[in-house]
This record gives sequence, C-alpha cells and structure tokens, in this order.
Amino acid sequence: MTTRRAKARWSNAVMICRKCSKKVKGGFGPEGKQTLAKALRKQLQLGKGPKSGAGIMEIGCVDLCPKGAVTVIDGRTPDQWLVVRPGANLDGLAHELGLKGKTGSMH
Repeated sequence: MTTRRAKARWSNAVMICRKCSKKVKGGFGPEGKQTLAKALRKQLQLGKGPKSGAGIMEIGCVDLCPKGAVTVIDGRTPDQWLVVRPGANLDGLAHELGLKGKTGSMH
C-alpha cells in the first residue's frame, strides 16, 4: 500500500493565495496588519492543523492576481473563486465560506 488516510476535524477547507496576501501587506484584522488567513483564524478562534474545526491555509500563487485584493478558494465550490479586498467584513466572509467558530456557531 502506497497511501494511507489521515483524519481531520475540518468542516471545510479554504485556500488563500499567499502571494496576494503578501502584495496587500496584511490589511485584515482589527488594526489591518494581519494576513487574511491569520485574521480569519483569530476571528473564528480556530487553530491550525487537522484538529482545527476548519482548514484555512495559504497556498502558492493561483495566477488570478487581483489588484489590491486576495484570491480565496472555498473547498466546497472550487470552481468559484472569491476576490477579497483588505478591510472586508470577516464575519460576512466566514458566513459566505461556511466557516464556523470554535463554539460551532456561525459568526
């Protein structure tokens, strides 16, 4: 056998372009200094790794490169990418992405 399965507690997987995040130099969170991935994790009180309630991960460039924004891919709908501008409402974005906080309730 060349593969084996590993379990995760994720309800959803969200992929965020790392290159876009670097280009906008943060822009998210209360003071606008965090990357989108970090701000979402903090807003929803999620950690990292397979024990987290959802997977929010930064990935390599996806070649969409929106000016002044970050490309986000929702694992539930990989054919419909989101373009998120700095300062976006994180509660609204979390709801749109189907992400739940640590308590299990939608933010």
